[in-house]
Amino acid sequence: MTDIIELLPDSVANQIAAGEVIQRPASVVKELVENAIDAGAKKIQLILKEAGRGLVQVIDNGKGMSPTDARLAFERHATSKIRKADDLFAIRTMGFRGEALASIAAVAQVELKTRQEGEELGTYLKISGSEIEAQEFVNCPIGSNFAVRNLFFNIPARRRFLKSDNTEFRHILVQFQRIVLCYPEISFSLKHNDTEVYNLPVSNLYQRIIHVFGDSVGRNVVPVDVQTDLVNISGYIGKPEIARKKGGNQFFFVNKRFMRHAYFHKAVMMAYDNIIPPDTQSSYFLYFDIDPSRIDINIHPTKTEIKFEDSPAVFQMIRAAVKEALGKYNVAYSIDFNQEGAIDIPVLTNDTQLNTPGIGINPNYNPFEKESGGNTEGSFSGFQKQEVPENWESLYDGIKNEEAEQQQLFVQTQNTAHIANNSENIFLLKNKYIVTSVKSGLMLIHKRRAQERILYEQFLANLENQQAVSQVSLFPVTLNLDAENASVILEISESLKKIGFDIQKFGKNAFVINASPSFFENLDPVEVITQFLETYKVTGGNIEKDANEKIAVSMAKAAVSGYQPELTTIEMRELIDILFTCTIPNHSPTGKNIIKIISIEELDNMF
Repeated sequence: MTDIIELLPDSVANQIAAGEVIQRPASVVKELVENAIDAGAKKIQLILKEAGRGLVQVIDNGKGMSPTDARLAFERHATSKIRKADDLFAIRTMGFRGEALASIAAVAQVELKTRQEGEELGTYLKISGSEIEAQEFVNCPIGSNFAVRNLFFNIPARRRFLKSDNTEFRHILVQFQRIVLCYPEISFSLKHNDTEVYNLPVSNLYQRIIHVFGDSVGRNVVPVDVQTDLVNISGYIGKPEIARKKGGNQFFFVNKRFMRHAYFHKAVMMAYDNIIPPDTQSSYFLYFDIDPSRIDINIHPTKTEIKFEDSPAVFQMIRAAVKEALGKYNVAYSIDFNQEGAIDIPVLTNDTQLNTPGIGINPNYNPFEKESGGNTEGSFSGFQKQEVPENWESLYDGIKNEEAEQQQLFVQTQNTAHIANNSENIFLLKNKYIVTSVKSGLMLIHKRRAQERILYEQFLANLENQQAVSQVSLFPVTLNLDAENASVILEISESLKKIGFDIQKFGKNAFVINASPSFFENLDPVEVITQFLETYKVTGGNIEKDANEKIAVSMAKAAVSGYQPELTTIEMRELIDILFTCTIPNHSPTGKNIIKIISIEELDNMF
């Protein structure tokens, strides 16, 4: 019988491995910059062409490599950081698997110039598709200079799956921000198509946050600093003023490595209970310094998901640390956190002795004993058993099948719309629900969702018909953004113009809003655009697919976020009129219910 199993050629195996490590230009940036950091560089330059698909170049002044190390660095599983399996649990460096350079060289054309201190000449390597095309001595500075060109040149299918330059550049900015926020002691620069995007000098963490995200974020954060036997937590958290509906600047770092952790995110949000609205999220930049043996960073290919040995204990520490910072800096109701030992966070270990709490009972307690007789020390005062009504079955008569009710709701609301607006009884409950009587009972309309539906259909019509009406501002306003949000604006500038915005670039990451949609007359365009960007980055996805709908949804949600003034009776009637001219008045653009009708029968059954 003929054998059918064969070993793959190294070039093919490297391309398969590259699919796991190198997903897009941002992956190349991450691997090369992290290698430069591990090499002890104090200055790192990142140069991009065509959002990285044309060129990703990383120049550092680290310790460089010898000719032998330079050659071995491009072999799979070649690493200077691991000698035995136990080393996996003591890692404090960034890359360590030894697959990055081999994967990059398998799907791109790579050139390397590197020299160590004390050597007169450095090493030049040229590799294309895992094939070494040249290796020779060269005159170059101390450190390393990697130039990765034509990513996925030999895998056209992968190259076609890359998104637009603006989208790929945004992914690079996200990776770049995650790295530079960990290393304020290193200077970084970023150029894209010969335009300087970032020039970050050596600084402290607070200054680095300002350099990356701007003064608007820097002015609205407070420091966190808690030292315990288990973990040290430091960094900054946002004030309630910069809380957002979606996204925001939320960063966890452990031992100078970015991580995602939904459980710890919940701890931070719980510390903000009763401080920010429940549907908003605060910014945070939190850094964990912990013994590497207490965490496992090798549970996910991208190393962004990290397992903690004592997650519940760390959860409580995060919550307490954030609450302490909010109180100390008068952001929330505070106690005197300056007292010595104001917060004592116990750390539970396997050797910790736990004492069973005592439970006191009253042996004479009788729950059925009446108050008037016997021992009443533990009885329910005034407790009486309620009689079951004879017509108890009728309590369920008003319950209808929910699916059938939803199917009938559209017809029902259309038939009652004119009745609602002709009704004298219409009022606004808690600035949230419009309540009015209709022929069949009582109709409640979720005001904000109704506004979302109306604006969504207006925006979508403008995008499709390109017939938006703009209101020119007498005094144009300036919009200052970070590099990531600036790239989003550039990516969808034409679509924003169709909606009715006239936004022009004005400086590095600044824009001028010259005009807004005509129905935005009572809204702050800067606040609307800021909210829109955060929502769009979460829900927008790929601009190429259903772009109009995604932009319309994001803009509608942004336009009605934040405080909304109470509507007058006339404005409520107008809103109802417009709502019932919408194609789908019953549901918001994200599918949530707008209208609820409580029938007379249901009201009767309540009594």
